[in-house]
Amino acid sequence: MKRYILSTLLLLSGFCSFAHPMPSSIVTLSVLENSITGEAKMPLLDIEGALKMEANNYLDINTPFFKEYFRQHIKSYNGQELWATTIDSIGTEDNVDVNVGNYREVIVWFTMVPPKGGNLRKFLFDYDVIVHQIITHSILVYLKNDWKSGLYSENAGEPLGVIATNFKIGKFEPLTINLENGSWWKGFENMVELGMQHIKEGTDHLLFLIVLLLPATLMVKNRKWTKYAGTKYSLTRLFKIVSAFTVGHSITLLIGALGWFRPPAQPIEVLIAVSILVSAIHALRPIFPGKEYFVAGGFGLIHGMAFASVLSGMGLGARTLALSILGFNLGIELMQLFIVALIIPWLLLLSQTPMYSRFRVTAAVAAGIVSIAWIVERYTGVPNFITGLITGAYQYAIWLIVAIAVFSVGCFMWQNNAVRLQKINR
Repeated sequence: MKRYILSTLLLLSGFCSFAHPMPSSIVTLSVLENSITGEAKMPLLDIEGALKMEANNYLDINTPFFKEYFRQHIKSYNGQELWATTIDSIGTEDNVDVNVGNYREVIVWFTMVPPKGGNLRKFLFDYDVIVHQIITHSILVYLKNDWKSGLYSENAGEPLGVIATNFKIGKFEPLTINLENGSWWKGFENMVELGMQHIKEGTDHLLFLIVLLLPATLMVKNRKWTKYAGTKYSLTRLFKIVSAFTVGHSITLLIGALGWFRPPAQPIEVLIAVSILVSAIHALRPIFPGKEYFVAGGFGLIHGMAFASVLSGMGLGARTLALSILGFNLGIELMQLFIVALIIPWLLLLSQTPMYSRFRVTAAVAAGIVSIAWIVERYTGVPNFITGLITGAYQYAIWLIVAIAVFSVGCFMWQNNAVRLQKINR
């Protein structure tokens, strides 16, 4: 009975110290090789209430006083062993909540390092910023990045738990965090999946490769694409083109992921669109016959820089970065080969018929138009009708492949029938 009375008194005192129903604090954690980094967001008014002083919006809140306050209230333990907490930076920004409207938010970036031999993946997270004074406040804790758990999120991540006052005992309790289910294999598997997903969603990467493959089954005569070059010749060329593209993007993926060279994103995205335009022109009329391998490898270098941007911001250590590059690249290759395997048989069939010329020209012109639309969008930063159409239509890509397959089989059968009838008539 005494506990419930005490809880009620504490609750009332909390309301007296701060009566506004402000949003909860949100803490996101990222597990690195030897440390955990965090980002904590909380209402500025709650900080004022906890410190019992007016902040005046704290235009310069990144001060020793506040760093020490947050360091004292953000702690982690392995048993009785305290981790070292460093407050990296503090800032403020405006935010909006459906219940309270506009409010000012404090953001704290911090790093926690366990003692030597400490368990990085199982610990007690003792975070009591604000809640040590305002008992009605709560803290939502999320896991944002953890390589061994196969988690990499641009959003809040996966929920780990809530830190809040337990009114039955009249105090808040730290959060026990257990990430021991993670493993090297799970992290590697996630990198493979991430690579596959990146290609699956990378319309521009796939379009470049497919357009470059369009004339790969044909021979060149008098600077024009002519007849079908034969199955063995075609497959050899296709294999070399895909391999050259793979070698090219693997080199710059490694360079970019290691941080040796990181060009701005916009020029790379524009150059990727340019690579599609050049390939489309080549599919219409040979501009580099017999040199497709070098072109595929060269443009692969550009595409690899875009791939590297996915890994470069993860803050991985040497060992996890090496496995990430290997797994991510493997995922890219698996999905790339899968897509190529879906399309190549129909190109081989169709290129043996008179209809292939029309198909090739139509596909090349369409790819050229799309590439120009992408160039304009990526240079200006303004979406246009064509890029919006491609984005919406991409979900139906599998049906386009089915249509190409049906069309190819139909044309091939029609061609064989025509040849058979000619022989009979003779």
